[in-house]
Amino acid sequence: MKNIVIAFLLFCTPIVFAQKDSLNLGDRYADDQIYLAVSYNQMNQQPSTITRSGFSYGLSSGFLKDIILNKKGTFSFALGLGYGFDFYNHKLKVEELNNSTVFSADNTLTSNTYFSHNLEVPFEIRWRTSTANKYKFWRIYTGVKFLYNFSNHFENVASNEAKTTYSGISAYNKLQYGLTLSAGYDAFNFHVFYGLSPIYKDANISNEEIDSKVLKFGLIFYFL
Repeated sequence: MKNIVIAFLLFCTPIVFAQKDSLNLGDRYADDQIYLAVSYNQMNQQPSTITRSGFSYGLSSGFLKDIILNKKGTFSFALGLGYGFDFYNHKLKVEELNNSTVFSADNTLTSNTYFSHNLEVPFEIRWRTSTANKYKFWRIYTGVKFLYNFSNHFENVASNEAKTTYSGISAYNKLQYGLTLSAGYDAFNFHVFYGLSPIYKDANISNEEIDSKVLKFGLIFYFL
């Protein structure tokens, strides 16, 4: 997977850096970009029996194709494709037993983590102060990002150091989506992803529905 991501970035880089070489002030242009995001992840709407989760993080990268909406290029929309990795240190114990997902609260665990690999499809409405040959500018991008999970892996460690692992959890919601907001100047921008879809489907613990959603906030870097 690492080699695939590196090859993808190497393929996109010459396309992106070449797009403004022959443009002059006032020319029609687009801001095709490679993005790289680093985030702190948190789960919202956890069940009442689950205490606060530990430190969790996310990494994502991809390419965005920019389509301008006005002659100046200050308004546009963009459609992208990328890859995302998320790591969660959480308190909800997840097990896959007899092809069924079982959820419980086990405070005796010394470690309870999971990670996921996702295909990302972001869609953004964009405003910026750029011109055809102005590389540093203010921006506000907002939109929707769709995530398709193609791999998930859960691991918990008991107090006696016994480890159990589960992959491909059946109750994991493979298709997720949420709202995005990026704002900042030049390459450094604050970024938020607010999940609208639950992480699990048809999930319950102690007769309480599990409606956990993801909140991510951190930095996103755009490379021209």
